[in-house]
Parts: sequence; structure tokens; C-alpha cells
Amino acid sequence: MSRNLAVSVTVLFLATLACNFFSPNRGVPTTAPVPTEEETQAVEPSTQEQNVTAANIANCPMFPANNYWNTPVDSLPVHPQSDVWIDNIGRDVEFHMDFGSGEYEGGLVGIPYNIVSGSSVDQYSPEFYYPEESDTGPYPIPDNPAIEFGSDHHIIVVDTDTCTLYEIFDASFVDGQWFGGGGAIFDLNSNALRPDTWTSADAAGLPILPGLVRYDEIVAGEINHALRFTVEETAGYLWPGRHLTADPDDSIPPLGSWFRLKADYDISGFPQEMQVILQAMKTYGIILADNGSNWYVSGAPDERWDNDMLHTLDVLTGNDFEAVDASGMIVDVDSGEAK
Repeated sequence: MSRNLAVSVTVLFLATLACNFFSPNRGVPTTAPVPTEEETQAVEPSTQEQNVTAANIANCPMFPANNYWNTPVDSLPVHPQSDVWIDNIGRDVEFHMDFGSGEYEGGLVGIPYNIVSGSSVDQYSPEFYYPEESDTGPYPIPDNPAIEFGSDHHIIVVDTDTCTLYEIFDASFVDGQWFGGGGAIFDLNSNALRPDTWTSADAAGLPILPGLVRYDEIVAGEINHALRFTVEETAGYLWPGRHLTADPDDSIPPLGSWFRLKADYDISGFPQEMQVILQAMKTYGIILADNGSNWYVSGAPDERWDNDMLHTLDVLTGNDFEAVDASGMIVDVDSGEAK
């Protein structure tokens, strides 16, 4: 993605960017600027995450307790299209934990986020090239924010003053102005969904942060929410998804579809830290949120991750999962409240 967006950008170039926004390859890592030392420090657990539990970040909830992200799906029925969707994604394709410690090709591994007091940082109204489905802001963005390395260039910010989540896709900063593909603002105390058919910083129109695996949850010994993952090809969308990138096709999984690790999958032989992730996959499942590499599960970078240990989860394949019929959870199709 370009960091040279400006008034002089040609219509052709903007059209190219538009195509990329809805590309099935969105989320596949590419070369991006190397984060500065300040950006790296922004995701250090000792400075970024204060008063963190598995249920909140910096004393802000990751949505209400009855939100879909926080609702177990282990007792829900299997979706009728489960086998078809898993065949499409890849029954024998291995899972990949798309986060870790250190750097890969010069960038942090995973999706970082920023914790700020909104009253103490500058406020910006980014220029979006999809303004019709974006929240105008303003967005509180710190100096040298932690930005996702790779093609998506997400900026994620939690304002602890108001417990508001701000997320931007394809963020760039030029001559004092922030630009982006799109932006979404979420009240972390609310079950409100995006307007129907609206995207967010993710193709499905969902927030990114509540679906990330965070190392502090490993320390706490429990992940009590669903996880975010990507696949190459999607069609249509299901609740809680709000947006599609291709017309519905029964043979292709829709954005917002839900999967879980099968109940009889034996996790006892894995390191205890990895059992925390695996149990979350059984209890809360994984939600298809964006187009990217198949079976890539998202998390936040942290120097405490043991990358070799994370790779023990590479043995997981699509065959170990099943799609969940989440329709019985819906209280109101326009609300994220779950029953």
C-alpha cells in the first residue's frame, strides 16, 4: 500500500488501490517500512498493557459480556455447509499463528495496538478512499504509532478516557495528514454493529482487536473470546459479519462465518501455553474476518512469545475444525448481543 497518497494522486492509482482493498490477497504480508524504535516500544507489554486481564485492556472491556466475541459456541450445532466450506478453504491445509516475537522481514509479527488517553494525544480526521463506509472521526493517534507491518497497515487505538476503539485500514501519514482505506469507531461498552453492508478496517465489518490472541491472556491462563482468522476466498456474509467482498456462493465460506476446533481433538500433548489457545478454539471458536492466507489466526506481537512453541500448532489442519451454526445466538440481526 502506498504512503504517498496526496491531492496529486491520479485517478488510475486510486482505482488500483480500490481493487486491492477488495482483493482476496488482502492480508498477505508484503514489504513495508521498518518500524522505528518508538513504534517497537509501543507494543512492549510493560509499557502498553496496564491493568490487563483476559476480559479487558487498560480497564476497558472488549465489548459487553453478552457480545458475540465473548460467547461460547461449543454447544451450538454444526453448520450444514461445514464440510463444503472446509473443503474450499483446505481440509489438509495447516494452520498458522500469524503473530509472535521478534521481526519477520524487518517488521513486527502480528497486529499491534496502541493504548492512549485520548485527551492527551492529537486528534485527526483521516482522508479515506472509502469515505462512504467509514467513520469520519476524529481519531486519537499518538506520535509514531505502532502500525501493522505488511499490506494492511492497520492502526488500532484504544482511548482509555472513553473506552472507544479506533481502527484504520491502510494507514499512511503524509505532510501532517493521515490517510487510509477506511476507518471504524466502536464503543467498547456497546453491542452495536456496523451499519448493514458496511465494511470496517476488516473486510467483514468487524472490529479487529477483540479477536487477537494476546500474551497476557496466556499469563492469565484463559482466552475467553473468539479469535480472528483469514482465508483466501470468501463469498457473502453471515451475522455478525456486515460486509462482503464477493457475491454469495454456497460452496465458499462467507465473511462472519464461525468455526471451532472439534471437541474430541486431544490438546493434552501440547505445551500448557498452547493449550490456552486451543481451548479457546474449542470453546469460543474462530471467526472469519478478512481475506488473506488460509487458516491464518491473528494475534498481537509480544517479545514473550516463543515462536518455536507457536509452531507446534502448525499440526492443526482444516480437518480438525467444523463450522458452527451461530444463527441461534442472534437476538437482533442488527445487534452484536448474543444469547
